[in-house]
Formats: sequence, structure tokens, C-alpha cells
Amino acid sequence: MIELRRNTAEHLVWGGLQVVELGVLAGTAGLGALGWLAGIAHALATGVLLRRAMQRHRRTALGPADRVTLARNVLIGGITALVAEHAGTAAPIVVALGVVALLGDFLDGRVARRTGSVSAFGARLDMEVDAFLILVLSVHVAFAFGPWVLMIGALRYAFVAASWVLPRLRGELPPSFARKAVAALQGIALVVAASGLVPHARMLVALALAALVWSFGRDVAWLSRSRT
Repeated sequence: MIELRRNTAEHLVWGGLQVVELGVLAGTAGLGALGWLAGIAHALATGVLLRRAMQRHRRTALGPADRVTLARNVLIGGITALVAEHAGTAAPIVVALGVVALLGDFLDGRVARRTGSVSAFGARLDMEVDAFLILVLSVHVAFAFGPWVLMIGALRYAFVAASWVLPRLRGELPPSFARKAVAALQGIALVVAASGLVPHARMLVALALAALVWSFGRDVAWLSRSRT
């Protein structure tokens, strides 16, 4: 009962931090009803999914690395609100928040290893936060480059949806440095493209998408062979 109350209190704190960030963005970038709605929806969805994931993994408390990941998630909630409100026009703040969120992705893994708190729950939490960041950034960049950019954010969710009807896609993949590198490339390419500071950014995003398609194709082929 005590742990349940502590978890509930901490979840409320994370939700409160999201509201504070939205208030700051409202005073700087300007958030209307749509931006607030998107940010609050992100916070509520995070709370519900986090509680379910903790129950599924039988976690009674969050670890240090999990809190770093959730701090990144708060930033992503701000990006979500900005993209919903400004439809790709709030580039400077989106880029700034995106850079910090991407840098935090390198930090939470280090914290987990240094504190001995590496876990399947933490890895899954990190993966889901990364996937949503890529999705939101792809929506932002798609306003400038076209809807094809949405494939970068949608591929991972399409893979998950396909696994619901194709059991062979539910297997466990072996660790792969190439997979991690390709995943990291997506966020970097999208943030660089959003900044508007690099020439031929469209080509960079296209190359990132091609690498992602190759990575998913390789994983699907490996899962199909191992299932057979």
C-alpha cells in the first residue's frame, strides 16, 4: 500500500512537470487550446501506460535511469504540444527540446549501468519513449518535406501491428549495433532537418529512412528464418 501511494504521488509529479512545461511554452512560443490538449493527453497517456507497464513487469518503484527517461518524456510532451499547435513552424524550440531529449537517450543507459539498475522494464520504457520522439519529429518535418517522412515514425508501430497477426514477428531479436546506430540516426537526421541549418537536409532524411527500411527488413528476415 505504501509503495502504491508513492508510485501514485510520483506519477502525479511527472504529470505536474508536464503542465509546468506547457505553461512555460505557452508564455514563450504561445500555446492555444490544441497545444494544451495535445500536451495534457500525452501526460495522461504516459501515466496510464506507465502504471500498466509497471504492473506487467511487477515493478514497485522506478529506478534512477527510469526517471531520466521520464524526464526526456516530459520534453517530448512539450514537442508534441508545439507540433500540434504550430504545425511545423516552431522550429527553434522544437529543435532545442529535441536535442536535449536525444542527448538524454545516451544518459539514461549510462545511469542504468552505473547504478546496476538495468532491467527489461527500463529498456522497454526507453524504447517506447524513443519511438514516440521519432514519430513526433517526423510529423514536424513532414510539414516541410512531405508526408513520406511520416514513414520514419510509423515503421516501428507498423512492425508492432504486424506482429499481432504474424506470430513469427514476435520473436526476440539478437543485440545489434547496426540496429542501434540506425535508430539513433533517425532522431539526429530529423532534428538536423528541423533546424533548417544544413543544406540538402531532405537527402539526409531520405537516407535515414532508407537505412531504417533496411534495418527493419533485415530483422523481419531474421525472425522469419528463425521461426522456420
